[in-house]
Amino acid sequence: MGTRLSILDKNLHEVTVADRHYIFHIPSTGLFERDGLTKDILSSLRSDDAFDDATLVEHLTGKYHPEDVDSALSELKSLALVSDGTEPGQSIQELNLETVPLNTVVLNVNTGCNLSCTYCYKEDLDEPANGKRMSFKTAKDSVEMLLKESPDQDRYNIVFFGGEPLTNLTLIKEVVEWAESRFKRIGKRVDFSLTTNATLLNEKVIDYLHEHNIGIAVSMDGPESYHNRNRITVGGKGTYATVVRKVRMLLAGYSARPVGARVTLTRGITDVEAIWNHLFNDLGFHEVGFAPVTSGDISDFNLTDTEVAEVFANLKSLGRRYLRAALEGRSIGFSNMHQMLTDIHEGTKKALPCGAGVGMVAIDHEGGVNLCHRFTGSDLPLFGDIESGLDKPALNKFLNQRLAMSEKGCDTCRIRNLCAGGCYHESYARYGDPVRPTWHYCDLMRDWVDFCIEVYTEILEKNPGFFNRFLTPRRAMS
Repeated sequence: MGTRLSILDKNLHEVTVADRHYIFHIPSTGLFERDGLTKDILSSLRSDDAFDDATLVEHLTGKYHPEDVDSALSELKSLALVSDGTEPGQSIQELNLETVPLNTVVLNVNTGCNLSCTYCYKEDLDEPANGKRMSFKTAKDSVEMLLKESPDQDRYNIVFFGGEPLTNLTLIKEVVEWAESRFKRIGKRVDFSLTTNATLLNEKVIDYLHEHNIGIAVSMDGPESYHNRNRITVGGKGTYATVVRKVRMLLAGYSARPVGARVTLTRGITDVEAIWNHLFNDLGFHEVGFAPVTSGDISDFNLTDTEVAEVFANLKSLGRRYLRAALEGRSIGFSNMHQMLTDIHEGTKKALPCGAGVGMVAIDHEGGVNLCHRFTGSDLPLFGDIESGLDKPALNKFLNQRLAMSEKGCDTCRIRNLCAGGCYHESYARYGDPVRPTWHYCDLMRDWVDFCIEVYTEILEKNPGFFNRFLTPRRAMS
C-alpha cells in the first residue's frame, strides 16, 4: 500500500446551510460548495478504513469515473485539504520590512477632551485645560514622514484623533489646507477623517467638514439611559441631550460621506438590538458598530464573562435581522457584520490582525511614532519619531513576534486568517503583552465567524446581488 491519505482538518471547515454543503478553505478564507464526489472522498477518509491514492480511486470507481476521482483528489491535495505525507509548507515568512507600505497617519491633535467618559482607554487623556496640543509643524512633519517612508501609494489618509479632535479645530483646518495643496502638487489623493463625541459640532463646523469631505464617526452609546451612564462631562453630567441634538444637526446638514456610530459596551450594557435600533432607526446613522470592553484599566467597567457571552449572542440576534433584511435587498448598517462579510466575500487573508505598524501609525503630540492611536501615552516603546523616521528593526521584531502563530496555538485555528490573534491593544491591556493572542475571545470569535459564514452562504444563494450593492461601495468609501 502506498502512503496513507489523511484529511488536514486545520485547513478545512464544513458548513451546512439549508441542506447545501460548503467548504470553508481556511488558508485562503475561500468558500465553495461541496459536490457529491468531494463529500464521498472526505467521508471515505474519515472512516476507519485506510486509503492511499490507488485504493481510494478503486473504492469510489463504482460511483464515479476513475479520472474524476483522481482529478478531485489532486485538487484537494493542492488546496492542502488532503495529505499524502507531502503537505505543502504553510509557514509564514519572516518579515523584513525595508520600506513600510504606510497609507494612513493618525494625528493625536490634542490629549485634552471636553468630556470625562469613565471607560476611556486613552492613556494620555487630559482635562481640557491641561490638554497637550500638537503643533502644525509636528502635524506637517508627520505627513512628510508618511510620504518619505511610503512614496508610492496612490491614496493616503490623514486621521484626526484625540482626546476630542475638535478641541483643536484650528490645527485641523491648517493641516487640511496644507495637505490638500501638498498632495495635489504630487498628483496623489488624500482623504481626511475624525472620530468625535459630537458635542462641539455646530452648523459652521459641519459645513466645513462637508466642504472638505472629512469622514466622521461619532462615539455614542445608544439611548439616554445607556449613553449617560458613562459619557459624561468633566462635571459629571450626562451628555445625551447635547449629543442627540448635535447628531440630528449633523445628519441633516452633512452628506459628503456616510456617518457611522461607534458604541462602547461596558458592564451592564449588552442590549445590542435596542442600541442599534435607536442609533440606526431613530437617529439615522448609516452604520452602527459595537466594541465590547473586556480589558479596560478600570475593571469595574469590563464586561463579565457572562456578559461577553451575552453580547455575542445579541450580536448574532442582530445578525439574523441583518440576514432577513439582506434577503429583501436592504442593509441595516450593522458594521460588525458588514466587515466580516466583506472579509469573507473578498477572501481576505490576514497574517496580522490589522494595519497597525504596517499600513498605519499614530503620531503623538510630541512626534513619537506609536503602533496605533490606542497606544499613545502607554508604556509600549515608540517605533521611531517624525525626525528620524520609523524604527524598522524594532517594528520588524514586534510584527514577527505576532506572526509566530505556531507558538501561540493559532496555527491550527479555523479562523486564524480572519482573526490573526486579535487586537494588539486588547492583549496589551489584558495580559500586558501586545503580541499575545486575545485568548479570552477565542471560542466566542470562532462561533461568531461560523455564524457569519452561514449568513454569507445564505445571502450568496438567495440574493447574491446584495454584496455588489452594499459591500463593494462600502469598501470603496473606507
